[in-house]
Formats: sequence, C-alpha cells, structure tokens
Amino acid sequence: MAVEKIVEELQIDQVQSKKIAEKIPNPDSEKKIELSPPEKITKKSTVESKISINPQTSVVTPAQNWNAQRAAAIDAILSEGLNEIFLNMKPSDQKIFIKKGEEAVAKINELLNKSKININKIIAIIKDWLKIIPGVNKFFIEQEAKIKADTVIKLKNKI
Repeated sequence: MAVEKIVEELQIDQVQSKKIAEKIPNPDSEKKIELSPPEKITKKSTVESKISINPQTSVVTPAQNWNAQRAAAIDAILSEGLNEIFLNMKPSDQKIFIKKGEEAVAKINELLNKSKININKIIAIIKDWLKIIPGVNKFFIEQEAKIKADTVIKLKNKI
C-alpha cells in the first residue's frame, strides 16, 4: 500500500511538471522585440518632479536617530512606576511634570554623550524633576532618583 501511494504521488508530480513546462515559453518561438531609441527628455523626469527638495529640511543622521532612541529609553526608565502618581496629580501639575520630565531627559541624554559621566548630576536632575510631585516623601525621592540613575548608567554601558 505504501508503494502504491508513492507511485501515485510520482504520477501526480509528473502531470504537474508537464503543465508547468507547457506554460514556460520556448526561447526559439518567442518574437523578437525591437527597442526604439530613447526619446530626448526636455522636462524633468516624473520622479524628479514629484520630489520637492526643501533646503531648510534637515537630514536625519544615524547619530541623531541613535540619540532619539536613547532619549526614548531614558524617558521609559524615568517614567517607570510613576503612572499611578501621575494620574493622581492635577492636570496643571501634570503638564508641568511632563515638561520638566522632557527637559530632564534632554539633560541626561547630553550628559551621557560625554565620555566621563557624573552620576551625581544625573541624580540631581532626577531629584529636581521628582520634587514636582506634591506630598512626596524626600526619602522616596532620594531612593527613586538613585534607582533610576543606576538604570540609566546601565543603559549607557550597554550602548
């Protein structure tokens, strides 16, 4: 029985290969296509006319993209575990918290670009940002700043 199945599969494969071979054109039977000489282009080509180059736009370099990715990673580290606290804040305080947080990310990202990193500056930046939260214990701020700074330093060492 197993031999019969194999023979049937081989016959099916042969029929399918003949059908495929019939679809493939024979090179001898093909018509030759003559190409006309290219026309002179007097106007801008369609591709060039669709692209508008603005000299004021800046080109994104890999370094800028890398800095943006690192800034996003720093932002994720700083915002980790603060969702509930953020949602309990007043809307006006939330706006200030977001603005100061973005400034802190930018400052920390600049510090990480340097070859020598001063962790005390990073901790101070994070502390200043966390002090915006109303009614927070100063020991909580100190502890969170150190934990987040250590994580940021690990991020620097990875990259």
